[in-house]
Amino acid sequence: MTIAYPSYRPSKVEWLGALPEHWSVRRIKETSYLKARVGWKGLTSDEFMDSGFAYLVTGTDFRAKFIDWSDCYCVDRDRYDDDPFIQLENGDLLITKDGTIGKLAIVTKLEKPACLNSGIFVVRPIKAYITSYLYWVLSSPNFTHFCDLGSYGSTIQHLYQNVFENFSFPIPPIKEQVAIAAFLDRETGKIDALVEDQKRLVELLKEKRQAVISHSVTKGLNPNVPMKASGVEWLGDVPEHWDVSPLMRLTADGRNIMYGIVLPGPNVDEGVPIVKGGDVRPHRLTLDLLNRTTAEIEAPFARARLRPKDIVYSIRGSIGDAELVPDELLDANITQDVARVSPRPDLNCRWLLYALKSIAIFVQLEQRSLGAAVRGINIFDLKRARVPLPTPSEQDEIATFLDRQTLTIDGLLSEASSAIDLLTERRAALISAAVTGKIDVRRLEEVELKLNAKEAAFA
Repeated sequence: MTIAYPSYRPSKVEWLGALPEHWSVRRIKETSYLKARVGWKGLTSDEFMDSGFAYLVTGTDFRAKFIDWSDCYCVDRDRYDDDPFIQLENGDLLITKDGTIGKLAIVTKLEKPACLNSGIFVVRPIKAYITSYLYWVLSSPNFTHFCDLGSYGSTIQHLYQNVFENFSFPIPPIKEQVAIAAFLDRETGKIDALVEDQKRLVELLKEKRQAVISHSVTKGLNPNVPMKASGVEWLGDVPEHWDVSPLMRLTADGRNIMYGIVLPGPNVDEGVPIVKGGDVRPHRLTLDLLNRTTAEIEAPFARARLRPKDIVYSIRGSIGDAELVPDELLDANITQDVARVSPRPDLNCRWLLYALKSIAIFVQLEQRSLGAAVRGINIFDLKRARVPLPTPSEQDEIATFLDRQTLTIDGLLSEASSAIDLLTERRAALISAAVTGKIDVRRLEEVELKLNAKEAAFA
């Protein structure tokens, strides 16, 4: 149910459209105290303390609507005193201005002094509005659009003060601001709870998907089959008649497990398609979405070219992603972030794909992953990963069973993801409508109270 205000007038601000007749429009600089740490240089690492005279808010402290002081670093008295313009007060609104722009948090429950590191604005109201209302104005998609248009930077985006201070926003009477903030706190809280429910469902479905795959490829589909020790810690027992083989013994002759082009260069319009680590996704393995490299760069890596039903396996970053190569990627190549696994002709390639996606294989490789910032595994370890090997007929049965099971689970995952998207869109639309006066939340609450009273009377 949507209830509008009785009358509107043009706001003369494009993103606002018409506003309730009694609302005004002001700019940040006309209504706010706005400051940031002078200059771009923040504190040095040795100035961040676990305890000290004053709290120090950094970009990593924007985890919720209110700053959690128990997670904050601290600074000494001298560092706090060197910039009195960014000493914080209860009721201040903080907004990130560098890198990830527009994260918001409100200052409350200060037990000792606090200040800011670089990259954050403090916005303090001067009579015209209350902080909890501006929080929702700046949470709206309208402000996100303003940031997208007004931020600058080649690699790291910045929202400059002379841009932000000219942001125009609607200002209803204080009493209505209180009602709008309370309404959005309540309604977005309900939506956020539903989103969290769907996110938990997504995680449970992913866990179930992984459990079904891992159990099927390591234990088989017959619960009564005799078992034996595999000799591999992360495999445990396997069916007695199965073998356990290094992955390199399961590949086609002359098509060893390998990675591809080390330096593929910039993307070119015409050239050889290449699969990067981030491309190892079902929806990414298409010619239209892949980058291309020149024939000259690709030629020395011809041995890594792909054939249909090969498996591409991500070995850098998000290791363990694996997909079958479709027919259209014949003679495409891979980068050094991807390994090619070419199944033997007598093996079911879909079964081997599921085996490579199982926890039992992934854990063997993850324990040997290299690199601090970007995880990765080397080809030596991938070749020697131990894979339980069923009979050909069982491979077919397992692949068919998992095709069916994962299709069902993936359908539920898609539904949950769609629900999250719809709820997120609903949340954004609700915030935008409330802070631009498209709905009168005061009258909406009155109607809801009357409806609830009628429902209670008939109960």
